[in-house]
Formats: sequence, C-alpha cells, structure tokens
Amino acid sequence: MIIVLGIDPGSRVTGYGVIKTDGKSVFYVDSGCIRVKSETLTDKIYEIYAGVSDIMKQHKPRAAAVEQVFLGKNFNSALKLGQARGAALAAIANYHIPIAEYAPRTVKQAVVGNGAAEKSQVSHMVRYLLKLSGKPQIDAGDALAIALCHAFRLGV
Repeated sequence: MIIVLGIDPGSRVTGYGVIKTDGKSVFYVDSGCIRVKSETLTDKIYEIYAGVSDIMKQHKPRAAAVEQVFLGKNFNSALKLGQARGAALAAIANYHIPIAEYAPRTVKQAVVGNGAAEKSQVSHMVRYLLKLSGKPQIDAGDALAIALCHAFRLGV
C-alpha cells in the first residue's frame, strides 16, 4: 500500500486529503482543512507549514501532490496562493518524498474525465471513488481529488 497526500493550498484555508492505494483500488484515509487564524503573513505561512508537517508526521505518505497556482486576474491573490503553496511544499520536502504538481484542469480530467468539469461533478466523483458516505469540506474534497489524480498517474 502506498499513502498519497493531496494538498489544495490557500492563504486562509488549505485543504488536505490522504488516500492509500494498493495499485488496483483507492481507499480514503483522512481529509480536512488547515484554517489559518493569524493576521501577519509570516504567521500565516508558519501555520500552513506546521499544519502540513503534522499531517506528514501522522500519515507518513510516500507520495504527495499539490495543485499548481491558478493565474487569475488578481495578481495579489496569486501571490498569496504562491506563498501558501511554498509553505506546504517546504513542509513536504522535509520528508524527502516525491512531490507532483497538477493544474486544476488536469485534476478534473483525471477524476471526472472532463477538464472543464464543475466543482459539483468533482465532488460527486470523489465521493463515489472513495466510497464516502458524506460530502467532504470543499477544500478537503479538492485535496482528495488531487491525491486521486496523482494515484491514477502512479498507475492505479
């Protein structure tokens, strides 16, 4: 079994999803959100770093995937997102495991079969593929989709 961590970075909420795979099937392990409470940039970055580090210690994944920065019209938002990604990447890098990065379209294509899929379609497929009884939090569901995308790329 290989444990895969998916991260959906955000400057206020960073979602995480942990799955495991035996090469044939995928199984839900854990998911949730790191909710940043700090006001200063350095404290926010530290909270994300510490939260991802805790997840790494608890689950000991052998592979990780992080969503790439989505470049919208707001440069300031993209910069903050990049800082959140950097904190998550640094925390994962401390454990010397491979880190993949996927564009949102690639994740949607892998999980739904359509790179232009709606969030509701991605959420539905995450629930179906992982046999979840309830709907995960939005950012956690996105992180699970990222983990699934990576597991599929690894050959599940």
